Amino acid sequence: MSGANLVAEAFEAQRDRLRAVAHRTLGSHADAEDVVQEAWLRLSRQDPATIENLAGWLTTVVGRISLDVLRARQVRPDALHDESDRVDDSPAPEDDVALADSVGLALLVVLESLRPSERLAFVLHDLFAVPFDEIGQILGKSTNAAKMLASRARRKVQATGSPAGDGREQREVVQAFLAAARHGDFEGLLRVLDPEVRLTVDTPGGEVVVLGVTKVVAGARLSAAAAAQGRAVLVDGRPGVVAWREDGAPLSVMAFTVVGGRIVAIAVVVTDPVKLASMELAR
Repeated sequence: MSGANLVAEAFEAQRDRLRAVAHRTLGSHADAEDVVQEAWLRLSRQDPATIENLAGWLTTVVGRISLDVLRARQVRPDALHDESDRVDDSPAPEDDVALADSVGLALLVVLESLRPSERLAFVLHDLFAVPFDEIGQILGKSTNAAKMLASRARRKVQATGSPAGDGREQREVVQAFLAAARHGDFEGLLRVLDPEVRLTVDTPGGEVVVLGVTKVVAGARLSAAAAAQGRAVLVDGRPGVVAWREDGAPLSVMAFTVVGGRIVAIAVVVTDPVKLASMELAR
């Protein structure tokens, strides 16, 4: 077997794992496939003799490409986050229990509220057990900075996994948001939206991301107008609003992540039959 065939065979043995890493990082099957294909192209141009650990090399490449994709989603002059080593001082023990290796809508909504470096550090470490020194190399940060980023992300994920307040309180926050948006109540919106709230609109034509309370408030009235025609539901266990077609099929869904009495993320899926069909919607 030729050297090229050996490389191709070795890559195929890693493909499923690489696709899983990219999908859990990006939340999109299409983007994940693109990332894996780009990794293969880069590998095909690389001298195999220079790669000591193929699995590690591929994970690094997929991680860096995924990070570029996450950052590209956020590139708006008025919504850029500082991705420098501004990390928490609190400890991040390496023996923290990894969270469930799955990404349903609920976790994806939470992940969408994280900054790119936080999201990648959390996914690689907590879902795929990649060592922090390798994560630091991918992010271009120190090992300690990678630990802190993962720790900060983990706290946010765990907080939404066990949010303060019961379901009724969360629904009340969502209803307050919709009412304030419908009536143009700016102060009311500020009371229920987290300053770093993230709005993600997933349409067949692509994903639109809006960051920060100012931008979200600007588009909140439109969102509320659409939601007013829908019905309150639980979306994978989280408060949301769904609009139904005449035949009873879901047309669009808004899912809210509420932490500490404030909305930290809003995910909107519009007319995507495949994604809508995969959601657990309880009327």
